[in-house]
Amino acid sequence: MLKEIFIKIEKEIFEFQNSELEILEKYIKDKIVIKNDNRYEINSKYKIGILKIEKNFAILEDLTNPIKNIKLELDSLNGAFNNDLVLAKRIFNPRSKIKAKIEKVLDGKKAEILVYVKDKTFITLKENIFLNSSKAFKYKDSDVLIVDNKEFEEIEFIGNLNDAKIDEFISLYLHEELYRDKQRVEADDFIEDIEQRVDLRELPFCTIDPNSAKDHDDAIYFDEKNSTLFVAIADVSYFVKEGSPLDNLAFKKSSTIYLPSRTLPMLPATLSENLCSLKEGEDRYAYVFKLKLDLKKLRVEKSELFTAIIKNHRNFSYGRIDRVLEGKFDQYNSLEKEIFDYLLPLYKITKKFRTDRLKIGYDFRTVENRLKLKNYLLDSIEVENSTPSHQLIEECMLLANIEASKKVGNLGIFRIHEEPNFKALSKLVDDVNILGVKVKLQENVHKTITHIQEESSRALIRDEVDELIIQSLTQAKYSSKNLGHFGLGFKSYSHFTSPIRRYSDLVLHRILKTKKLPKNIDDICTHISEQERKIDKLVWDFEDRKYARWAYDNIDSEIKVKIVDTERAKAVCYDKIIGLKVVLENYKGQKLFSKHKVKIVSSDLATKLIVAKIL
Repeated sequence: MLKEIFIKIEKEIFEFQNSELEILEKYIKDKIVIKNDNRYEINSKYKIGILKIEKNFAILEDLTNPIKNIKLELDSLNGAFNNDLVLAKRIFNPRSKIKAKIEKVLDGKKAEILVYVKDKTFITLKENIFLNSSKAFKYKDSDVLIVDNKEFEEIEFIGNLNDAKIDEFISLYLHEELYRDKQRVEADDFIEDIEQRVDLRELPFCTIDPNSAKDHDDAIYFDEKNSTLFVAIADVSYFVKEGSPLDNLAFKKSSTIYLPSRTLPMLPATLSENLCSLKEGEDRYAYVFKLKLDLKKLRVEKSELFTAIIKNHRNFSYGRIDRVLEGKFDQYNSLEKEIFDYLLPLYKITKKFRTDRLKIGYDFRTVENRLKLKNYLLDSIEVENSTPSHQLIEECMLLANIEASKKVGNLGIFRIHEEPNFKALSKLVDDVNILGVKVKLQENVHKTITHIQEESSRALIRDEVDELIIQSLTQAKYSSKNLGHFGLGFKSYSHFTSPIRRYSDLVLHRILKTKKLPKNIDDICTHISEQERKIDKLVWDFEDRKYARWAYDNIDSEIKVKIVDTERAKAVCYDKIIGLKVVLENYKGQKLFSKHKVKIVSSDLATKLIVAKIL
């Protein structure tokens, strides 16, 4: 009720019930609300709003106008927490920016917060806010527990920061994904429909995945004689019925989470690792694109989409196929020879498609750092580059994704990526020039970016400049409207090929089968886009905790880093512990991407802050 009363005052609606007038009297007496005749207004010394806590600051949200929101320092919250209705007092600020400090919580629901103990004080793990409570005295330093946000009573004791097992819990809790272990729904019942499907079991399909893969979404087969590529995708929509409890949970998750410690699948293991997974030697239901390729014009001449039953004749690792593409066949049997006989010409064809695609799309040199753990601690870093086998599969999947997007028309579920604006492009050019690479704006965005890449290659800093280019681009997301994909250079693009691990692909399969859009398609697109960003942050948080542990155990160790942020003095390791990020305590304006030897000075297991010193 209290929030509604203040909203009425803000909107100058002065029709109050007797119960509301009784509440108002208290605030008039305390001179928080001023009454003139039958009009009410909030004293200009104060501001009443909803508190929203971010990572390094908080926002006091105006009750009616977002333009009037105020940014708060975390040390000015006075015990208030997320979603509390608070009274803040304005502070005089000679720099003209409005400042405020929270006086008290007017209305706040009891909620739980994750804290750790340091010097007999509770500190929140998410925001690093100090909580004054004598209840912290009975715990040891680095103890982690969940407390309520009003009385700071213990709700659940979690463990101690010195135990490496705790990192996963912290990351999942902070990003609200713990429910994955608690909420479990079994697969829906289904009836076999083999007779309704095209039987492709005799075609020697194969899958190419990482060694560690448990779920196999996609398999390929190439009919060289007829220039026809078959892309078979797990028919997940057959097993997951729209609106079922299983579907609702999959929507909530939106995608599989891949942590260095384990995988948290979007679907139950009975589906993700068995019934839906295109396992070697097993009959599986698939949704198949049959793509007739025009090898002269480098395009899909004709495409057919249908449900089928297939058999994955062989599961290969990327490494094995890389060796095959280099002419190193190892030992192989007749079945493998049959598959290699179509993979080799298919690779030559996909290379041509890739070259043609990059005339309007972009080739960014990105690498993926895979953390390897041992006894919950960081043991090594495996760097995964885009190799020929990756590119072979990527081009096949891109063709299927493009064709899928074309078949739904202009309304469906699309993967969109907007072109960078002029301001972002101008800043990119300025940043690259500061590095000593002479570049300038060209007649359009594509020519500007390829010009920057060419010049940075000559200066031998192509990888670093690609990082800057990626930072200047907007983030790809999902949309019900086809707005094209700038980074890939496609007028129309969707995600079709990974329905085991991405909800977007599952929705697209349903649209293609039923020719109907879900009524809440815009809400679906918004939710899965937000989930994608949240899960990325969760994984980064977990990895940074493992890096911080390594640094904590290796104080005074020397590592090699390159500076990646000149404003915040941040650098990233590029040698033995690739990807570890540090803040330099003695940074003195060294050049962006310049390389230095540093010594690790300190590491905080709670905040993940690693401090180093340039030698």
